Amino acid sequence: MNTRPIVVGADGTESSTIAVDWAAREAHRRNLPLRIVHAFDFDWQGARYNIGTDFIDMARKVAEAVVAAAWDRARDIAPDITIETETVIGSATPRLLEVAGEAESIVVGSRGRGGFTGLLLGSVSQRVATHAACPVVVVRGHSAADGPIAAGVDESPAADLVLETAFDAATEQNCPLTVVRAYLPVIPLWLSDVAPPTVDTPEQDAAENERLDEQLVPWRAKYPDVPVTTVVTHESAAYALERESRRSRLVVVGNRGHGLLAGAFLGSTTLQLLHHAGSPVLVTRPRQSKKETSS
Repeated sequence: MNTRPIVVGADGTESSTIAVDWAAREAHRRNLPLRIVHAFDFDWQGARYNIGTDFIDMARKVAEAVVAAAWDRARDIAPDITIETETVIGSATPRLLEVAGEAESIVVGSRGRGGFTGLLLGSVSQRVATHAACPVVVVRGHSAADGPIAAGVDESPAADLVLETAFDAATEQNCPLTVVRAYLPVIPLWLSDVAPPTVDTPEQDAAENERLDEQLVPWRAKYPDVPVTTVVTHESAAYALERESRRSRLVVVGNRGHGLLAGAFLGSTTLQLLHHAGSPVLVTRPRQSKKETSS
């Protein structure tokens, strides 16, 4: 039996509060425990003047207030689940990454307490989504309660994990699934100055739709009760998925890098979604063992 908790990072911000709400609903829906984690730093320079204890005590009281408020919200939303809270000293990113190996997933808000208010994605959220050893949900936008789940796939090996995750979620939530495939058609040289999304290539589109349908055959057979809609587009994957996110309850994408550092960086599509999606984004990846995460 799976007893790994859903872990949510809490820092008292509005973005964090929305993430706590989402994580509590998800834990309730999946009958999983919820673990609320808050990491706090304090002014180490103060400790040089023998007043460090005061800083620690003050920071700890603030931290305890943050997790207490998060616990209250989560308990109101999901009164029947197990909820644990933890306050740890240190930066949020490494502390959240430390618990990733024991988590079913990590949930974070799209923004933290950083001073760069113009940014659409906080540094902690991006780093956790990039490096965590478990799936990560970045909660942004507004989840469409009656909308489908959307999944972005290509023909890479990572697509199977994205589809498995998306079909599982659609089954659990009893909702439709929209599968999006983006590709650039081969166009005549005399149309080289025309934007690919506007070029009419019916034969290539039909072939791409057929490939996508073939890719979905085993998944449709395994999940016969999930209604599936396919979208094949000449637009960029990020643009197409961002548009789908405006009417979806969740978007599922893979974590994909390039070259020797594959897995170390988010793919451009995923990164753009984390900045601009209109719904929560689930970045899925193969689960790593504790040994792998510590090596």
